[in-house]
Amino acid sequence: MWNYGMLPDDSQLLGKFSKHATIAGIVMIILGTLAIIYPFAGSLFTVAFIAWLMIFGGFMAGFATAKTNPKDWLGWFKAFILILTGALMIFKPGVGIQAVGLILAIYFLLDTFAGFAMGEMMRPAKGWWLWTLNGVLSLILAIIFLSSWINVAETAWLIGIFVGISLLFDGFALLFMGSTFKKLSRGE
Repeated sequence: MWNYGMLPDDSQLLGKFSKHATIAGIVMIILGTLAIIYPFAGSLFTVAFIAWLMIFGGFMAGFATAKTNPKDWLGWFKAFILILTGALMIFKPGVGIQAVGLILAIYFLLDTFAGFAMGEMMRPAKGWWLWTLNGVLSLILAIIFLSSWINVAETAWLIGIFVGISLLFDGFALLFMGSTFKKLSRGE
């Protein structure tokens, strides 16, 4: 998976990256564990994070429109919609939770089709069934998200659990990368 030939030869750079990857991994493991233990808080944090990204993106779109073409009403409309949607998600977090839940349901439905398509394309090859299994699991997750989408508390619980699991696995991956790069920086 990793192409170590592409890594820089600079052991000092690898050491710094190792340190930062380890710190980020530990922080992500802690955040992921907290999101799994407190899924509603993890869901609110996720929605707030997305909302602030949208607000920031809206201001950047407005700034870019003002600098490049101030008469472009579509640019201003985009900025307005981003800021308005982000603010709505902050002031009405239940709406934001439902929106994120619906987006995740759509994502899992798309992943279902992709998994089935890849499984069908690779059918004679070894391991084709893993893609099909991925499609089945994505379909189950899509159904779970769609069936709980109306209930804000259930959707919040699901989002918190899934974000927590994702952060947990990403944190462990960063820890592994950090230890691997630390060994490479020492020449092991």
